[in-house]
Amino acid sequence: MAKNIENYIMGNWTPHSGEGIAQYNSITGDLIGTVNGDGFEFGEALDYGRKVGNKALRKMTFYERGLMLKKLALYLQKIRKKYYPISYWSGATKVDSWIDIDGGIGTLFAYASLRKQFPNSVFYVDGDTVGLSKQGTFVGHHIMAPKRGVAVHINAFNFPIWGMLEKLSVNLLAGMPAIVKPAEQTSYLTEAMVRDIIASGILPEGALQLVCGSGIGVLEHVNSQDVVTFTGSAHVGRMLKSHPNIINNAVTFNMEADSLNCSVLGEDAVPGTPEFDLFIKEVRKEMTVKCGQKCTAIRRIVVPENLVEDVQLALSAQLKKTTIGDPQVEGVRMGALAGKEQLEEVRKQVRKLAAENQIVYGSLESSFEVVGADREKGAFMEPILMVNDDPFNKVAVHNEEAFGPVSTIIPYKNLDEAVEIAQMGKGSLVCSIATNDDQLAREYVLGASTHHGRILVLNRDSAKESTGHGSPMPMLSHGGPGRAGGGEEMGGKRGVMHYLQRTAIQGTPTTITNITGVYQYGADYIEDLVHPFRKHFEELKVSETWITAKHTTTVADIVNFANVSGDHFYAHTDETSLEGTIFEGRVAHGYWVLAKAAGLFVEAKKGPVLLNYGLDECRFIKPVYPGMTIGVRFTVKEKIDQEKKSEDDIAKGIVKFLVDVYDETGETVALATILTMVKKLDQSGEVV
Repeated sequence: MAKNIENYIMGNWTPHSGEGIAQYNSITGDLIGTVNGDGFEFGEALDYGRKVGNKALRKMTFYERGLMLKKLALYLQKIRKKYYPISYWSGATKVDSWIDIDGGIGTLFAYASLRKQFPNSVFYVDGDTVGLSKQGTFVGHHIMAPKRGVAVHINAFNFPIWGMLEKLSVNLLAGMPAIVKPAEQTSYLTEAMVRDIIASGILPEGALQLVCGSGIGVLEHVNSQDVVTFTGSAHVGRMLKSHPNIINNAVTFNMEADSLNCSVLGEDAVPGTPEFDLFIKEVRKEMTVKCGQKCTAIRRIVVPENLVEDVQLALSAQLKKTTIGDPQVEGVRMGALAGKEQLEEVRKQVRKLAAENQIVYGSLESSFEVVGADREKGAFMEPILMVNDDPFNKVAVHNEEAFGPVSTIIPYKNLDEAVEIAQMGKGSLVCSIATNDDQLAREYVLGASTHHGRILVLNRDSAKESTGHGSPMPMLSHGGPGRAGGGEEMGGKRGVMHYLQRTAIQGTPTTITNITGVYQYGADYIEDLVHPFRKHFEELKVSETWITAKHTTTVADIVNFANVSGDHFYAHTDETSLEGTIFEGRVAHGYWVLAKAAGLFVEAKKGPVLLNYGLDECRFIKPVYPGMTIGVRFTVKEKIDQEKKSEDDIAKGIVKFLVDVYDETGETVALATILTMVKKLDQSGEVV
């Protein structure tokens, strides 16, 4: 029985009124349900997201939002198998569904872990301090805070789960709520997961809304604090990006569009090499996974002209092994397109391409076998492989995309031609090259990188662990120039920053320290008679400084350190070799200065400090000669909270200390930032 696909607006599930848009099972042709997103007050929905969802998320720190994502990912992982039967309705096989469902949940986990690269704070301090004056009393910095709007995600039909979760992971970690608008054809799967997300109670109220219909009118109400993302065809993306309200309000718009991605076979990858076999396998996979309905699928197969026939025969043989049919039947490797409308659209594009290119495998007319289903009722299509014999004159292949199991072999004479052909796609999300020649790979990457958002180099050494041409990774940018939309998604911290407003702040080092919570060089100190190594994490304050005793450097210090370290560099040990150098005499090792500084600032007795966690930065600014006296200003620079990994774990945090080593004139001779792991107190003040 057909169901009414509902929308989740302003905290309520709302059935649509009217006839709605029909959604059909791609395998059987049966009606799944109807959907309609028209008639809603999108202005009210956006305002609700800003006032309720945004307010709740902005109060949470990056750590809290990351832990929220982790909790959601664990919850969805436990119930993920319930989505597979629904996914099969879209024509997706088990492998296709795994990419969509498990891949989406995996992205949630990835961004949950990314919280560790942010402070346990509601805002982020970006980059380094910028000196703006000679005396150091006026400096600048950048902070980034969540925008006060809503992320509006307009998603494509091919990945109804991953498409939603890969965007939600980023905006929720950043502290912005979202309105998700999946494509109507497969929104029934998105709705199924959103129902579970809302029922879990893991997200705060207003953090997520769902519109399963057309969403017409939502862009009329976005403002400069909102972010709009689009995934889909380049034509529709350009139309939305040019919406007057987007332009007039300078609304951030991120576009990830279908593109004419290519894969290049290196001249060294001849038949019989692992790279040739890997190339054929990768192209076959990208033509058949998701029935070719991937924004990253290989549309142009660029090969040396003397290998066209070899590639055609090898690829045709592999495509012949592709069993088409009901994804739930054992052995089926390719399901159906998303629906009959999509099937007709792909057929139309194939006819355009076939006017210039020869079809060498598959046909629009043949009666191919379909396992476990009726070919006429479902949206089935066999893979189609073409050959272009004149890529610089027969250019439809560089302009027209058939968004299905369709690809074209294109010959090239030399690497420069391969690069030029790759660029003729006018910008893509991804390209790849199969070669075992790193010099060839380097030349191709440098030539092609301007026109592609990602480049995969595939060879025998990476093959076992390579995620493949068509798999964007959460911590790497997903997007591309030109036809691909000019946007970026995911990309680790880069993606999160799309939803944050970067603001330059200026003032004295002390003022900037107090605003950012990170000590700025030259700011006022807070001196305390208690050594910082005697204090627990909560007791330490940013700017708190310990002024150490002093030490006068001797020749014996330098000689002894050279013997202990094995560092007998001439400047430390041979005064006769200093002519023509910057040194006035025998100079102390920089690492001796750092080691001696540690001897001066360390508190030897057992206390809350558990260990030295590392060294972030170190600069040797001024030479230290025998007879010079050095001391240390040891300052709490930044505090980074840490989570307990288990009940038995010690409650602790990381404290960054600025080590400012100065000489008898007061001038800094070395600057370093060390990290220490420091125990916490419990709520009663006892050590934990």
